[in-house]
Amino acid sequence: MGESHERGVTLSTILRRLPPDAATGLRTGARHSLAELYRPADLIVLGLGVMIGAGIFSIAGQQAATTAGPGVILSFMIAGIGCLLACLCYAELSSTMPTSGSAYTFTYVIFGEVWAWIIGWALILEMELAAAMVARAWGIITVRAITGFGVRLPYPDVVEDVLVLVILVVLTCIVAVNARVGLRALWVMVAAKLLAIGAVVVVGARYVKAANFGDLYVAPKPLVTAPNTTVLDVFMGQGQAFGWPGVFAAASAIAFAYVGFDILATAAEETVNASRAVPRGMIRSLIIATIIYLAVAVVMVGMIPYTAISPDAPLSSAFRVVGVDWMAHVIDIGAVLGLTTVILVLFVGQTRVLFSIARDGLIPRGLATISRRYHSPTRVTLLIGLVAILLAELVPVLTLQQLVVMGTLFAFVFVAAGVIVMRRTMPHLERGFRVPLSPFVPALSLLVTLWLMVNLQVITWAYFALWMAFGLGVYLMYGRRHSLLARPVPPPEPPLKGRHRR
Repeated sequence: MGESHERGVTLSTILRRLPPDAATGLRTGARHSLAELYRPADLIVLGLGVMIGAGIFSIAGQQAATTAGPGVILSFMIAGIGCLLACLCYAELSSTMPTSGSAYTFTYVIFGEVWAWIIGWALILEMELAAAMVARAWGIITVRAITGFGVRLPYPDVVEDVLVLVILVVLTCIVAVNARVGLRALWVMVAAKLLAIGAVVVVGARYVKAANFGDLYVAPKPLVTAPNTTVLDVFMGQGQAFGWPGVFAAASAIAFAYVGFDILATAAEETVNASRAVPRGMIRSLIIATIIYLAVAVVMVGMIPYTAISPDAPLSSAFRVVGVDWMAHVIDIGAVLGLTTVILVLFVGQTRVLFSIARDGLIPRGLATISRRYHSPTRVTLLIGLVAILLAELVPVLTLQQLVVMGTLFAFVFVAAGVIVMRRTMPHLERGFRVPLSPFVPALSLLVTLWLMVNLQVITWAYFALWMAFGLGVYLMYGRRHSLLARPVPPPEPPLKGRHRR
């Protein structure tokens, strides 16, 4: 009887949906809810903290030298517009369901539990791997900055490993102990990072020559890399560099630099007046980041001809060519600060997503417990920090960058589709922000995201498929049976004493 019942409910179980009025976490009780912390300006700092990393000092030069030439400036504009489309979709859904689960919770409400788990599993891959990867890059750049000041390191590889361990432990503790401490530290580091970027733009602008821009167009030529490395190459053959093909190819790579605005949606549950503040914060931070990237790109391309740019250290080498060697130190310091803020915001976002999944019972619900002492999801934060340390120290994470992108874009697909579906199935829900020209804009966002995905390597698709297959097995063995929707909802617990909401 029980076995027959189990077989009969399997399909309805995996397709069950979270009611919209339950998506905010009010059903979960005091031990599983987050206090309001963020103001509108804080959200912009969060966005700039994660979107502007060390790549701002390198990606423009790398793409100009190898792919787009001076047309890389157009690539930045195209990438910014493409990311803005996805950002608008996130803005509508986060204004309708201001919850820490972001795309995971949106999918839970719109498409059902199994799809929500798949998105949550993709977000785990994206943020955890990104934190480890950025930490490893942080160690490399920090060692380079130290040696750049003339300090001799007898065992640089060992020093790098120790530095990676230290930064991950420190940032994990900051996020685990108190979100306000992390927010204050983020403000300071983002301000210092923007000062370094400002110095690059102001000093570099003095050496910009109009002749280096040309007409932003370079005649196309075949790529020197091996063909059939991406899904698009499999169907289209070997691509081209420079010309319009190069401009669009560079835009695909540059779009990845803007990825991170989606993490702001994970802060919705902790934001004052989230239904309006979060959409504005996401859109404003993305626009500001796009302007900053464009400013650095214009300076980079204008300082020296694109044929003279070194792809390995483009900005530093450009300043050396024009005789401003000391700017290399400013760039290194800015890169270290930039990567530090990226790791910090990634930890915050990953903590909130995993917290939401645990709160729904799809992973052990004890991970969603709020610390009585620190008023923070300490358990899940410590777990995330430990996994990031193991990945950064034991796995060659720098070779897996495209997996991070794949997880992000996969979530973008469901968010864009979610706006279209929710407009038809749940038109009564109150929205603090509405995507203009829907369903055209969400559909265009969907197409742009799919275009970016087919520009990823075939091996990336294979690794991602293996990760998702493993995740589906985890859901079938654990999440399906322990989901909060599979059992009666317990009564809310009394509020914690001494807890204050800002």
